[in-house]
Amino acid sequence: MLRAEDTLTAYPWSSLVWYAAAQEHRPAWVRGDRLLGEYGIKVDTAAGREEFARRMEQRRRLEEDEQALAPIRRGWCFGSPEFRCQMLKKMDGELGEGHAGALRREYGQERAERVIAEELKRLGWTEADLMSQRKNAPGKLDLAARLRRETTMSLRWIATRVHLGTSKSANGKLHVV
Repeated sequence: MLRAEDTLTAYPWSSLVWYAAAQEHRPAWVRGDRLLGEYGIKVDTAAGREEFARRMEQRRRLEEDEQALAPIRRGWCFGSPEFRCQMLKKMDGELGEGHAGALRREYGQERAERVIAEELKRLGWTEADLMSQRKNAPGKLDLAARLRRETTMSLRWIATRVHLGTSKSANGKLHVV
């Protein structure tokens, strides 16, 4: 909506003009101190307002970089792995058909990993124990059966993750459980 050579203040519907203006020239509803404070600019001075406008222009240039925006445009969540994990935990029981496939897959895998951690703790096993136990060990089969009941993970994923062998042989073992 702006040409590359224009500044953000040239956009007629931008509130940046008000935030960049001195306090006495702003409408009462514009709280420059709050917005500047959010950006770590402690005092509403001409220098602080210029710094804020500079940061907004810098952000605009970054947003024009399609490669920099790819992670935001292609995923359901943008943030650290810890942040993603927190968001997935908050969705527990809230995920519906309207949510994106990538989100549902990631949620399903996160949920499955939590089930695995709970079962390993219950069994007193470690990941190494899970790998070293025989393919038809009762603990492994119980874990796999719980994953089938409580998650949307495929039999192939469960067989691989729990070390049950092929999905075909895992299917036969799980029908016995």
